[in-house]
Amino acid sequence: MILIVDDDSAVRASLTLLLKQAEFRSQAVSSPAEALTLIDDRSIELVLQDMNFSRSTTGEEGMTLLQEIRTRRPDVPVILMTAWGSIALAVRGVRAGAYDFITKPWANDSLLQSVRTVLAVVKAKAAAPQGGQATREELDRRYDFGPLVGRDPKFTEALEIVGRVSATDASVLIIGESGTGKELIAEAIHRNSPRKERPFVKVNLGGISPSLFESEMFGHRRGAFTDAHENRAGRFHLADSGTIFLDEIGDCDLGSQVKLLRVLQDRTYEVLGSSTARTLDIRVISATNRNLPEMIDQGQFREDLLYRLNLITVNLPPLRDRPDDIPLLANQFLQQASALYRRRGMALSDGAVRWLKAEPWPGNVRELKQLIERTVLLTSSDVLDAGDLAKGAQMAGRPTGHETLPAPGSMTMDEMEKAMIEKCMAHYSGNVSKVAEALGISRAALYRRFEKYGMQP
Repeated sequence: MILIVDDDSAVRASLTLLLKQAEFRSQAVSSPAEALTLIDDRSIELVLQDMNFSRSTTGEEGMTLLQEIRTRRPDVPVILMTAWGSIALAVRGVRAGAYDFITKPWANDSLLQSVRTVLAVVKAKAAAPQGGQATREELDRRYDFGPLVGRDPKFTEALEIVGRVSATDASVLIIGESGTGKELIAEAIHRNSPRKERPFVKVNLGGISPSLFESEMFGHRRGAFTDAHENRAGRFHLADSGTIFLDEIGDCDLGSQVKLLRVLQDRTYEVLGSSTARTLDIRVISATNRNLPEMIDQGQFREDLLYRLNLITVNLPPLRDRPDDIPLLANQFLQQASALYRRRGMALSDGAVRWLKAEPWPGNVRELKQLIERTVLLTSSDVLDAGDLAKGAQMAGRPTGHETLPAPGSMTMDEMEKAMIEKCMAHYSGNVSKVAEALGISRAALYRRFEKYGMQP
């Protein structure tokens, strides 16, 4: 049963009717005292509570009620209700243990989605297996993790969270250093969700300028601004009924954060050049490699937006913290690269494995993948050793922490680099962008090498 706590009789009546139509049982009361009596005596699944009662507008009564509920029944989730102008109060409540908050006046679909999501998250947590962490084999029997490789306990802990929350519509914030696989985790959440047959739309917020944010995200009508020569669908429209992945959320400027918050709060938006509100049915996944709490302290990120994004947080460990997964990943990347370049049957020597496990990997899994592919291009041997890998790392301009092991009678470094570039250029039919990506360098750096070796792009 859902408990509604609000001193406004119209609000109580509206919520009771809405929940009944959605096939939820509910009971409404007008005061914190009545609410606590029911909390003690009834089986309550969820509380929808206002933050102000009587004539008070400070929200302290609501905070006190929330704290009492958390003390008496910590297993019962609470969703707060507050006016848009009192968002800061709702944020205080979320810090104190509330699961979510909605603003008055609410959108019925948005409120019901919040209720369903919170109940589903609580159910998923309660269904978590007892008696220890699941193994990778057990997780693979339950979920489809596709290309995600790893057995390290820190990594499988993250996968277990991913698996449990995929079936819900909970917003998920993925936190991890660059190159740890945040996009693959987002794809896994979508792939294991009820929305898996619907769109999965990726948005790199770090690549969208503030002036283009509304056009990119909400779309525009022809003539909405000077260069709007035709209608354009925004990313939210493309993701409707599916999942939107907001990558690099920490790079979003404050003005754009406000616009994003409105959409996530109300699940409505307006296309530029149109005054008609459109409703959204989406699941939101976001990711960042930045410290959002620190950004909040510095006034660079909105705390209310953070709580809209991270009903569930997935922390991805850096590669250096899961050394036993490095050989698994390296061998997978080696097989992919050897198949791509038609050099099947390649392998890593024992010395190469030890070298890989000793490296710090500041670029994480992405850096490892690029190094393996670069080394396959660089060497003619079917068994890669530590020296081959060290040369490949130096080609990207990164110190390895190990001395390069010289190969007797080998070419100079410049000769090897030139040969590697030529091989890449031939494989990618002269596509400079793909060659630069495969070599792990920028286009500008690649052009400098063209000039250095007298090569034509």
